[in-house]
Amino acid sequence: MPFARLCVRRSRHLRLFEPLTPLSGRAWFRGRRRDEPGGKDQFMRRRAMKGKKVIGSLLLTWSLLLTVSAVAVHAGSQREAQPGSGSRIFISGRILDHHNEPVQDASIRVRIDGRAQEILCRGKKAEVIQSGSDGAYLVELEVPSGFGPSSRVDLEARKASFRTTRIPLAGGDLAQRGENLYLAKDISLPRTAGPAFWIATVVFVAAYLAICFELLHRTIAAMLGAAIMLAVSYTIGTLDPEYHIISFQSAMHKIDMNVIFLLMGMMIIVGILKHTGVFQWCAYKCFHLAKGSVFLLAVMFCTFTAVTSAFLDNVTTMLLLTPVTIAICQTLRLNPLTMLVPEVMASNVGGTATLIGDPPNIMIGSYTGLTFMDFVNNLAIVCAIGLTALFLVVRLYYNRAYKEAQVTEVEAFTQRLREEYRITDGTLLVYGLFILGFTIFLFITHGFWHMEVSIAALLGASVLFTYSILTKKVRMLELLEKDIEWPSLLFFMFLFMVVGAVEETGLLALIADWVLELSKGNLTVAIVLILWVSAFLSAFVDNIPYTATMLPITAYLTQTIPGAESNVLWWALAFGACLGGNGTIIGASANVVTMGIAESVGYPISFVRFMKFGLVYMIVTVAMANVWLLLYY
Repeated sequence: MPFARLCVRRSRHLRLFEPLTPLSGRAWFRGRRRDEPGGKDQFMRRRAMKGKKVIGSLLLTWSLLLTVSAVAVHAGSQREAQPGSGSRIFISGRILDHHNEPVQDASIRVRIDGRAQEILCRGKKAEVIQSGSDGAYLVELEVPSGFGPSSRVDLEARKASFRTTRIPLAGGDLAQRGENLYLAKDISLPRTAGPAFWIATVVFVAAYLAICFELLHRTIAAMLGAAIMLAVSYTIGTLDPEYHIISFQSAMHKIDMNVIFLLMGMMIIVGILKHTGVFQWCAYKCFHLAKGSVFLLAVMFCTFTAVTSAFLDNVTTMLLLTPVTIAICQTLRLNPLTMLVPEVMASNVGGTATLIGDPPNIMIGSYTGLTFMDFVNNLAIVCAIGLTALFLVVRLYYNRAYKEAQVTEVEAFTQRLREEYRITDGTLLVYGLFILGFTIFLFITHGFWHMEVSIAALLGASVLFTYSILTKKVRMLELLEKDIEWPSLLFFMFLFMVVGAVEETGLLALIADWVLELSKGNLTVAIVLILWVSAFLSAFVDNIPYTATMLPITAYLTQTIPGAESNVLWWALAFGACLGGNGTIIGASANVVTMGIAESVGYPISFVRFMKFGLVYMIVTVAMANVWLLLYY
């Protein structure tokens, strides 16, 4: 067969050798070609049928995906509602009072569907856990069988002097992550006046009265109050939690060791410097510069006392200067009280100027974190003006007594003082002044180092103490027994515990709410109220326990009253507590110590006589502070 006919025949059956003509769509398909009769219709029918098949396949695939997703979601929800075995529930948050302050040692219980649950705590199981010092709590428990979204979860918080709070929850309120369930929930506990509140209040007031009227030594009164509160908490409070006042751990936490170590360190430094005779020598220099003028001598004594009290404890300063002042006044045939009363006023004013000068300032600085220079910048100007006002008041009150003083043979008496009041150990004095200067430098810059002032005091005291012992210039036991005022340190420790107990039971919160309501949230009213109330109360009660009581109250008002974030209320408290101590003989520790020494050598002073001078001067200085605070802030 010719090759051409073979190709044509094969092209009809196999269609492999068709002429290359342009075609739309596929070039070949089973059936007729599009250019043949009926081929186009067949092509369109096949194309439509194929489109329907594609669309059907897509719809079927989409429906399958939806079905699988629904099944997965349903299975996931079933897994969330019913966690597997070994799953745990975690509930965390903080316990807060109505001031948004943390509540420590609150008891937390959990019930699920009315059944008490055992909470995992430090590898052990217990039905009750306690909140921490910051009010935080963490409940960890195993998921009980049958737990689901409809399960009822009851979270209960309870503490003495607070109303018990129960928070109902549902299982569906918990969020699932992995196999465990989680919930964050803060609990607010409102205060209530329960048995613990009234017992703590009665003991607190009784201790205050015993201290104010000297029914007991203040250290004994504070120790007895702290012991009674702890004993009630661990006897009756064990049987009935409503009588629990404060735990031992909380009582220890309330003691501000920064204050204790600061006072101890400064007592050691001053006690060592006392052995050099530097304070007596300074008294001699004051008399020498006065050149026989009694009023000028009083001015110099007051100025020296104020400056010294700004950097040393004013009680220690008066302990050292009082005997020297009495000796000089006896020689001049002058009643020593005419010098000692202005001196003790100056010691309280000078101590107000710095963080370390007066115990109330030490307590305020430790509680708030305010630096040494914060106190100087905000208080020193008023103290300097107040010291100038003291000179005028002294001139008004004691000018006649000064004129009657017999100042004879000034040169001979000056020579006698020069021989009697000499520097006894120049080497120890040089080392002591260097250490004291370095310690004061650390006081001034302690904010930069982020260092507590007690660290600076302990560093200076330990270095100077070590040098004194190694060189045998000071006897260790003598210094520890006589120069460190252990009764005062113990008083501070027990006092912090007593005040911490009434803070736990809510008495201080009640007072703070009363002050806030009285001031109606007005900063000016709050400044005036805190300043004058602090001044008059500190005049009749020891300003140390009063300041300890006012610390949490002032902190709450500072956070609540608009504009108080400038710390103006803290300065009002410092001015009131320190300057108010000048009002009466029992207003400040320096007053009691100084007048006690004077009485022991035959120069007693009555309560009223002291108040005639002190109360007037107190009102003058507090008024100056009031004007300063209102104008400056």
